[in-house]
Amino acid sequence: MIVLRPATAGLPRVTMWLKPNRTLSRRGLCRLIVVLAALVLMTAGLVAWQGNVFAPLFALMESVAMAIALRVAWRAGDRSERITLDAESLEVQSLPGRRCTRFPSYWVRVLLEPGSGRQRLLLSSHGRELEIGAFLAEQERTALSKKLMVLLADFNGQPRK
Repeated sequence: MIVLRPATAGLPRVTMWLKPNRTLSRRGLCRLIVVLAALVLMTAGLVAWQGNVFAPLFALMESVAMAIALRVAWRAGDRSERITLDAESLEVQSLPGRRCTRFPSYWVRVLLEPGSGRQRLLLSSHGRELEIGAFLAEQERTALSKKLMVLLADFNGQPRK
């Protein structure tokens, strides 16, 4: 998901937030874990009633492992990138970490390169490269590259390609 905050009259700066699509809220995740754990434990209770006394123990261990795996997968959706573009620089800040990379806006190039089964969106300047939007869908990366090229051309006074 790409959220664009356009430049205002007093502050000629464009900010874009890149976030992975997340279809499940925290509350929905908790509900899903509870429902799945209840189904697994109910099935284990039926199997234990038929004679397998270890089924509830394994069901409990499976429920805990499943909850941890779903939580880790859900937390991966917290990552995002903030791209700030003005006349002097293009800055990419990776969140939740604090890694921040800055490129001079006049010299930065936007590249779409084929990678391992998907296209990679790279920003390149003075021998440095940075991949952005790795968590975005293919169409979103393509749209982002076009939007960045247009914005860079606008800020640098270059004709659009």
